Amino acid sequence: MKHLKQLLFIAVMLMTITPAYAEEGKGEGGVDLQAILWGHVKDSYEWHVTDIGDTKVIIHLPVIVYGKSGWQVFMSDKIAHEPIKEGKLKGYREAGKGTGLYIAPAGSLYENKIVEVNDDGTESRPFDISITKTVLVLFIDGVLLLICILIPARWCRRHKADDPAPKGFVGFMDMFVNYVYDDVVKPALGEEAPRFAPYLLTCFFFIFISNIMGIIPFPPGGGNLTGNITCTFFLAICTLVVTNVSGTKHYWKDIFWPDVPWWLKVPAPLMPVIEVFSIFTKPLALMVRLFANMLAGHAIAIALTCIIFIMATMGAFMCGAMTVFSVALSIFMMLLEVLVCFIQALVFTMLSAVFISLARVKGHGE
Repeated sequence: MKHLKQLLFIAVMLMTITPAYAEEGKGEGGVDLQAILWGHVKDSYEWHVTDIGDTKVIIHLPVIVYGKSGWQVFMSDKIAHEPIKEGKLKGYREAGKGTGLYIAPAGSLYENKIVEVNDDGTESRPFDISITKTVLVLFIDGVLLLICILIPARWCRRHKADDPAPKGFVGFMDMFVNYVYDDVVKPALGEEAPRFAPYLLTCFFFIFISNIMGIIPFPPGGGNLTGNITCTFFLAICTLVVTNVSGTKHYWKDIFWPDVPWWLKVPAPLMPVIEVFSIFTKPLALMVRLFANMLAGHAIAIALTCIIFIMATMGAFMCGAMTVFSVALSIFMMLLEVLVCFIQALVFTMLSAVFISLARVKGHGE
């Protein structure tokens, strides 16, 4: 354990100093670690798979926008990646070289988003419902979730409760579902577990599948869905709605008129304000915890891999030594990341179950 802590300390120090070195040397063949990292975790209109020599292997995705020219549907390879000058916009469209749209550069108000040029030369965003990388990954993970649930459900419909236990994939999923239900959902909710189990089990398996698919380095994996705060925000909103819609009268009474000394409620409603504030801080904690942990895992894995290419400019000895170190530590981090994928899904589900159980509290008379 002592040596492991030393290795992790060295890795952290290297990840601290190498981005600066990479920034200085990228013009001379160095590695832009920041660009690689954000290029992986940010959303985009295309899916960059890898580079083979000077050839970029890219999956182009559908762009669906409504702007000054009406509805436009095309693939992302037709988008200009540089701003179109005002005087060249008409000729750009007439030449059939593109669509009159471009992706706003870094530093722009609409950075990395599709924009168009107005008549006065300013930029504006069209109505955009494009299938971006994050959206495509969401669809893929949703299909995998349906497969993981519907196949065992089909087996259960065709068998009786006293039949032999299933084997293979169905048996694995049966064990998984029973574990989450018996050890997470039921202890928190008791007799009301069957009512909220569908939502909580859906949360667990969707997050777990998204986490696992995120650490697979090639399509259909590689999308950082739970490392996108929009996704974790939506999951937190779902827990917020389920918790408060199912809240009992006693739960709302404890929020707006808790059993505390009267001077904490009137004339200044100190405790009710704190209780109302806690309604939103609990799902906020769920959102930030899941987002931060998954984003950090991706960042560390990418940084450890980039050490090899950064050290390649410092001589054969440094490159060889750091390659062995980087590969070994990357393997360790990937195995640790698999555990983190499971733990984060479990923590989100467990805390959601606890929040729901707190909203289902009953009065002494009940």
